[in-house]
Amino acid sequence: QVQLVESGGGLVQAGGSLRLSCAASGSIFSINRMGWYRQAPGNQRELVAGITTGGSTKYGDSVKGRFTISRDNANNTLYLQMNSLKPEDTAVYYCAALAIVGGYEYDYWGQGTQVTVSS
Repeated sequence: QVQLVESGGGLVQAGGSLRLSCAASGSIFSINRMGWYRQAPGNQRELVAGITTGGSTKYGDSVKGRFTISRDNANNTLYLQMNSLKPEDTAVYYCAALAIVGGYEYDYWGQGTQVTVSS
């Protein structure tokens, strides 16, 4: 089992910045990769950014050049630095982890943190 707890969401004006954090606990040794997803009302959940154990990253097209994902392995924490925020970035942001145990994959999700960008 892996537990994920997000923090850092809030209200910010367009053009501002926020940093989200995701603290992981439990069977963290089994985590293969982690990522941030978001879901706005009426929309499907979408990938914002992902990072592998080796540090390889990928980003959704709408956030490339503005958001940066990183992980602190020593403190078992995942981060999402969000700059130049736009109103369309408003959503609930979820931390996710993919764990592999005995050849089986398990998805874990945090409870989500609200990000609201005002125009």
